Amino acid sequence: MAERSTAAVDVADNSGDKPLTAKADQSTADGVAQKREQGADSATSEKPRAGDGGAVHGRTSPPDLHSGHKLARRYRLEECVTRLDGFSSWRAVDEKLRRAVGVHLLPADHPRARSVLAAARSAALLGDPRFVQVLDAVEENDLVYVVHEWLPDATELTTLLASGPLEPYDAYQMVTQVSQAMAAAHREGLSHLRLTPGAVLRTLTGQWRIRGLAVNAALRGITSDTPQRTDTEAIGALLYAALTQRWPYEDDAYGLSGLPKDLGLIPPDQVRAGVHRGLSELAMRALANDGATASRQESPCTTPDELVKAISEMPRIRPPEPTFTAPPEYQRTTYQQGTYGRQSAHPGETQPVAPMPPPLQSRTGKALKWAVSALLIAALGLGSWQLADALMDHGKSSDDTNKTQTTDTDDKGDGNTRPARPLTIQSAQEYVAEGSAQAADDVASTYDNDTSTYWRTKSYNDGPKLAPYKSGVGIVYDLGSAKDVSAASIGLRYSGDHTTVHLYATDSLSPSTSVSGMTEIGSATTTGTSVDIKAKKSVKTRFVLLWVTDVPYAPTDGYSGAGYKQGITNVKLTG
Repeated sequence: MAERSTAAVDVADNSGDKPLTAKADQSTADGVAQKREQGADSATSEKPRAGDGGAVHGRTSPPDLHSGHKLARRYRLEECVTRLDGFSSWRAVDEKLRRAVGVHLLPADHPRARSVLAAARSAALLGDPRFVQVLDAVEENDLVYVVHEWLPDATELTTLLASGPLEPYDAYQMVTQVSQAMAAAHREGLSHLRLTPGAVLRTLTGQWRIRGLAVNAALRGITSDTPQRTDTEAIGALLYAALTQRWPYEDDAYGLSGLPKDLGLIPPDQVRAGVHRGLSELAMRALANDGATASRQESPCTTPDELVKAISEMPRIRPPEPTFTAPPEYQRTTYQQGTYGRQSAHPGETQPVAPMPPPLQSRTGKALKWAVSALLIAALGLGSWQLADALMDHGKSSDDTNKTQTTDTDDKGDGNTRPARPLTIQSAQEYVAEGSAQAADDVASTYDNDTSTYWRTKSYNDGPKLAPYKSGVGIVYDLGSAKDVSAASIGLRYSGDHTTVHLYATDSLSPSTSVSGMTEIGSATTTGTSVDIKAKKSVKTRFVLLWVTDVPYAPTDGYSGAGYKQGITNVKLTG
């Protein structure tokens, strides 16, 4: 899978077809299960939904498609990565937007086609950036296909665990972000039911994303009478595997060895030495649904919300301190000893002294000596005359007490220093890099010179850094024409630890480039209710993006509950 760049695609993973509450099958390298499921768990089963018409094995064959086939004259199929139970998953190219995508395909008469379409459309409406996004769900020409994001720079947890367990900080970030994402999904009535190590991805920026929300379960006809409990136990199994590099059941699955038989579910810190105690207890509380005993008599976590609460009560695990390599010891070189170009003497030997060159004996040499002497005499005479003249001038200036000294400082300052002037903001628009807008209708309140009105962000559960919820939030301001921008003064609604604001020069109210491709004017961090940004060098631009990446914790107010949030009350730009 890794060699074919499918690790970051929301493909229908075939390894471990049994639910997490049942014994999982062992997967092969190409992602096709070695054996099909032999039974069903009481809480989660792969039986067809009502109205599906019974089992699908042998009834519906996958569509006869090949590489190069186009869907909707837009999606060109490149490589089939999964073919199972009448459906197939492909790596494809969106020729309209020139980007890679993933595609699930199944016949329109497939017993699960209706449920797959419904699941894909529900997942697409969630719009949470912590999930791999569904881009399209269509029934066309006797085919049903679901198009989703392809993340070539992300690595699935299965691949990460192949080289060993995760560090405590990485495992903490994984369980925190996955639990918060699944809690948000369940609040919208969506469940995963196939939350395996292959469904959890880590991007290059360290953010964790979940693929296959609702869709992977629908493709297999998986249902559950207790979906929140099923997903919570799955998160516990992921954390257990991340801490121990072992699957918390007897059978091997997902490239991981199972636990020794007849021992039952033992805590992670008893499986491997050095496991973080708090994370070990957290994994057991999530897995207590399968009959395990929660450590220290703490109640089990049966929903993602309960798991998020349990994580928040833990001491936060800090990232490891960066290690610095000491510079090499300073080495002296031979030229510092005055022996550059000569071999050093052996110990105990006397280095021969080179004889002085003979003086110039020719007429040219004599003339040169007389010329140098004359120049020296002239220089001494000139210097003596200048010194005497300076002393006489100083005496005259001391006697004349009625004269005042004048300088040309003001004249020079008029030529080099230009006072800062305020820039008029013509209009503004909220910039939404990902997900949904914050308060798009309130952007005008940030430059109306009224500190009682403001634009506000949503309230987030973790902070001050907005990631992984969002990389940032902000507003683009239009100055009417290109002007030099050198500073900004920004009023904030909430104080606290801490707010970070950046200014960028961009190309329009709806920028065509990402923030990483913009020119940064300046940035600043504050714990108060105002922040001043000064550029090292003014930047000429018409459009300025105010980009907030860190927000403080603030209490409940009339617009949102307590959480990490910020409001912009007044923005003044100068050039």
